[in-house]
Amino acid sequence: MNKKYLVIHADDAGLAWAENRATQLGLLEGSLTSTSLMVPCPWFQEMATFCLAHPEIDYGIHLTLTGEWKTYPFRPISPVAQVPSLVNTEGYFYPKRNAIREGAVLEEVYLELKNQIEFALSLGLKPTHLDSHMYTLGIRQDLITLYQELGKTYNLPIILSKKLIACTGESPSNFQLPKKGCWESIYMGSYDEFTNQGLTDFYDSVLDDLPTGFSLLLIHPAIKSDEMDQITLDHPNFGADWRAEDYQYFTSKHCAEKIKEKGIELIDFRNPELLSFLGA
Repeated sequence: MNKKYLVIHADDAGLAWAENRATQLGLLEGSLTSTSLMVPCPWFQEMATFCLAHPEIDYGIHLTLTGEWKTYPFRPISPVAQVPSLVNTEGYFYPKRNAIREGAVLEEVYLELKNQIEFALSLGLKPTHLDSHMYTLGIRQDLITLYQELGKTYNLPIILSKKLIACTGESPSNFQLPKKGCWESIYMGSYDEFTNQGLTDFYDSVLDDLPTGFSLLLIHPAIKSDEMDQITLDHPNFGADWRAEDYQYFTSKHCAEKIKEKGIELIDFRNPELLSFLGA
């Protein structure tokens, strides 16, 4: 394969109005090609309504088991009494993956994720894929297996990646992973890149050096606002400034021109060749 195919994917739709608006503008007017929705979040309904009004856009479900913001916690879709291992004493998701790694009961994880998917489907949404918030489904073998099973149950591709597993601090070599369907040409800014070279330079370098084949660029756009400042309080990693830079870059003329200059073809999860590559 000599062509360069790229999915530019916005995580965390539904998190907040500023996140939704940036994602919507990026999909309609910018270079974004796909997004995924966090069903437990307060602004999920607004993003769902947008997706229903725009069937031309590509979106998945961002399966959620953690809520990392100290002033803005999420509750599960399931009744708290049915998923006690997934929540703290106040009934909110834990902020860090280690609580899931150490204490989540698999049957409760299944119930919650099934309910997230089913609730989205009940609204008339037609997701094209499943992915994992904070890649929490990549930290235990039974969670990885469940992730794969959910994809098969709903006939949806999943984003399975050794590279993303490694980003959680786990070693991919500790897990049994399929020979086909793992996606390793995946790019996402790091905190070091954000604080040192800046995300704009990082994204320029990704586009300049993109390999042939299928690549995925994960971003987290949001409009800079008091809302995002408060949601991401004391959390500069993927914080308000980070998300504003993502929004500005991927709605810029500069980004669109670079994509064209480098001969990159933007695709989404409905691309038949990508579906075959993912084993879907």
